[in-house]
Amino acid sequence: VAIITGAARGQGACEARLFVEEGARVLLGDILDDEGKAVAEDLGDNAHYVHLDVRSEADWASAVEAASSLGALNVLINNAAITHFASLKDTTLEDYNRVIGINQVGTFLGMRSVFDPMRDAGGGSIVNVSSIDGLKAKNGLVAYASSKWAIRGLTKVAAIEFGRHNIRVNSLHPGGVDTVMGNPTGSEDIALFYKNQPIPRCGKPIDIARLALFMASDECSYSTGSEFIADGGW
Repeated sequence: VAIITGAARGQGACEARLFVEEGARVLLGDILDDEGKAVAEDLGDNAHYVHLDVRSEADWASAVEAASSLGALNVLINNAAITHFASLKDTTLEDYNRVIGINQVGTFLGMRSVFDPMRDAGGGSIVNVSSIDGLKAKNGLVAYASSKWAIRGLTKVAAIEFGRHNIRVNSLHPGGVDTVMGNPTGSEDIALFYKNQPIPRCGKPIDIARLALFMASDECSYSTGSEFIADGGW
């Protein structure tokens, strides 16, 4: 049983589809209710959608309860995120706090919310989606980079605290991915931006979903507090 946040579209929806294909029962969480319900309905009986604003403790409690009705909770993919493009001096406090609230606070609340049911289930795996912007710097992304760097620290602390309960916690660092967030205009020229990296293309959601699946699985059983990168060699 897995909870996947931000699962109404893009990377999260792709992860939900792949996990169901591999035999998981998936709780999809998002604030895009119509889109999220449509994905869950398309996936059939092994998928269920709930409204989940990751900044809300009440929404997290409801999501965990709904997931537990599907069986013992084993996996959390903290995927929900937003970005904001602006120079530091042009980023308002409201802009900054909105990104931090969803990306960073949402990840914290997710991990805290699933600890008890995962411990009771005998263990599990938490995948916190950070970014290559949590490993380096890029201009115009002060709020986003701050949140994604913070996820690295959250991940490592949780890995230390949760490890003896057989709960692994790792961070996933995608490069550019061809989704609504990564390519908001839907440009077919997106590949040109990545032409000089070793694998000269933009990532696809399935590239990230497959790595998330590995990180969630028992095949990754000896990794915790680690950073997994899928960025075409950026």
